[in-house]
Amino acid sequence: RWERSIEEWQRPILQDSALPSWYKSASFNELYFVGDGGTVWTELPEDSDVSGGLRSQDGGSARPAGRHQGEYRMYNTYDVHFYASFALIMLWPKLALSLQYDIGVFLLFFRKAGSVIQQDPTERLHLMSGRCSPVKAKNVDLNLKFVLQVYRDFHLTQDNTYLRDMWPICQAVMESELRFDLDGDGLIENSGYADQTAYCGGLWLASACVMCKMAQLLADEPSYRRYKDILERGSAAFDKLLWNGKSAHNSQYYNYDSSGRSLSNSVMSDQCAGQWFLRASGLGDGEFQAFPKDKILSALKSVFDLNVMSFAGGQMGAVNGMRPEGVPDRSSVQSDEVWIGVVYGLAATMIHEGMLQEGLRTAEGCYRTVWERLGMAFQTPEAYCEKGIYRSLAYMRPLSIWAMQWAIEASRNRGDGPDGNGGLTVQEEDG
Repeated sequence: RWERSIEEWQRPILQDSALPSWYKSASFNELYFVGDGGTVWTELPEDSDVSGGLRSQDGGSARPAGRHQGEYRMYNTYDVHFYASFALIMLWPKLALSLQYDIGVFLLFFRKAGSVIQQDPTERLHLMSGRCSPVKAKNVDLNLKFVLQVYRDFHLTQDNTYLRDMWPICQAVMESELRFDLDGDGLIENSGYADQTAYCGGLWLASACVMCKMAQLLADEPSYRRYKDILERGSAAFDKLLWNGKSAHNSQYYNYDSSGRSLSNSVMSDQCAGQWFLRASGLGDGEFQAFPKDKILSALKSVFDLNVMSFAGGQMGAVNGMRPEGVPDRSSVQSDEVWIGVVYGLAATMIHEGMLQEGLRTAEGCYRTVWERLGMAFQTPEAYCEKGIYRSLAYMRPLSIWAMQWAIEASRNRGDGPDGNGGLTVQEEDG
């Protein structure tokens, strides 16, 4: 019976002639991590309530916790889960909501204790050695990733109870983030930390956008007006501070940061992460738009031309950081790495924006490198560099491959997916 169910689940993708064979392999085989990555399950009595009253409807007695990576004894590491969560919400949606409820419980607990929300809204929520351990750091992206996942999960499940339960937590999280907007321009500040850049600013704008949508759905007109104002002012500030429309190398994109330092105009592969989640949530246009479409397309084209095609002959995916003159940014250990999970998310963003061929070419470079050239099948690392040096085998983030499947399905619903409706064909390349 299990084998029959698995075959029925896999058949639509495996028999889809419009999809390349490497993609079919990647989409299913990257799921090895769910079983082999050290996932922990806890089971509670059916009548127990560990939510402190948060759950108005319990999601079941099973509680999953995904291990960060074999060498890191941390579970549900939220910045990594942000990418990997697509596999969970698409394949096991009740488990995904259960995990979000648990994170929400911790947020409420630390808020009452005067910690995570009110004093340091950027504490990392790790389950270390079987217990919750808040690690204080000024990483402003984590709370935003909670908000974005809340609405993305609602969009996929249409669970109104979940949306109502999470709304007050999202409001508290966003209020805490507003403390970083020191000049009142609607955009959180760059304070010298690596995640407070175009990447984090984009996540902030996307979060403000989904707050508008949630407020509309919940008939909270004052909140809608407030976050709409923040979104409009923040989008203007973001464009003014970070858009690079004057590159001497004919590339237009969002600068890495607004510091004005010598490397602040590096091209970051993940600069459109906020737009990625908006598109995955059915937003990004009209009333619920955070970024101009022409600039998103220009930025993605620059990333493809520079981070993908100008790196390793276009055969290894997208390097994290690239200089506009076409050489990798080597200012840090991570800037000249390729992060496989980030690349799959980038590819999904491209597909959402109608760049199907570019998205598939970008992701294929990672698959060929990991599964064929480096021989790391079923132990996909977090990162590798051009010379083939790798870091952190068997990592959670590459589960983001399922974000590509969601993007393909969404594009087909719009009529521009890889099924002939939009005149697009997928070209298989030789390995």
